[in-house]
Amino acid sequence: MKLPTSTEWVLHCATSLAQLRPGETASAAQLATYYDLPAPYLAKQLQALTKAGVLAASTGPRGGFRLGRPAADITLLQIVEAVDGAAQPYECREIRQQGRGALAREDCQDTCILAAKMGAAHRAWRASLAAVSLADILDELPSGAPARTRRILMG
Repeated sequence: MKLPTSTEWVLHCATSLAQLRPGETASAAQLATYYDLPAPYLAKQLQALTKAGVLAASTGPRGGFRLGRPAADITLLQIVEAVDGAAQPYECREIRQQGRGALAREDCQDTCILAAKMGAAHRAWRASLAAVSLADILDELPSGAPARTRRILMG
């Protein structure tokens, strides 16, 4: 499975916003500059996170984005699904019943074993991401990272 590049962007941006102090915000332009990303496209991705409740946005001269709820209540899965959706990446089209090698209908009563294994892998991937919060990520950052992030973004 290959996720879009924007998935990396939003994971990093959410992690950066989680490092800000309460009440601090960062604009899409600040985050785009911080990571050298195209601001208009990043802004669309941040809006998707806002729509999903992962982020909150405010307008005005001191406006910008901040976490929509505590970092411990935001999982990596919620961030990924906000921009990439929740659809399973593998779709079985039952080709085992086509062509010269087609199996008999009675041999295809059970779910295709490949579809079952791919579905299990997708569920495991989702469970793994759901088990990791932004707070967990913050706990594993180098000790000086939050102060550096705040200094550069708020600078």
